[in-house]
Amino acid sequence: MSQHLLDTVRFEFHRNKQLAEKAMAQLNDEEFGRKTSPESNSVQIIIQHLAGNMLSRWTDFLTSDGEKAWRNRDAEFETQQLSRNELMQQWEKAWSVLFDTLDSLTTDQLEQNIHIRKEAMTVTQAMLRQISHYSYHVGQIVQLAKEWKGEEWKSLSIPKNKSSEYKTGSYKKG
Repeated sequence: MSQHLLDTVRFEFHRNKQLAEKAMAQLNDEEFGRKTSPESNSVQIIIQHLAGNMLSRWTDFLTSDGEKAWRNRDAEFETQQLSRNELMQQWEKAWSVLFDTLDSLTTDQLEQNIHIRKEAMTVTQAMLRQISHYSYHVGQIVQLAKEWKGEEWKSLSIPKNKSSEYKTGSYKKG
């Protein structure tokens, strides 16, 4: 069961990464940085935040608090003068740290206590917390991409009014 949990957690992180990337791939650079209001977050800002969170949480995962002193969380929510390519390099680096850490974990460590913001929790609890957090933000990315693309949006799952075709096996993803 413990190895199954590690495998499932890894799968869900990969699934979230792929959903975000498929949504982002549909956006041009202007849409990537667009906000719905001055107080809202753009896809760019959400990516900055996710990358910062991942680097902080998954670096020295078992041995140091997940909220690192070097992290500037507030800056993650400001538009930074980064090219999309530079931002995506940060995104890839952050996911690499996450997956490298997951690959290093053993089933014996799942009940080990770690800390995030001085709060003790097990490795299992921390992994589930991060899946939930990243899923929340990936949903925001998908929603913004759908909003910006409108009728040009290419569904990442079963499109509206295609459920019966999917159930019968006649739905062909485009």
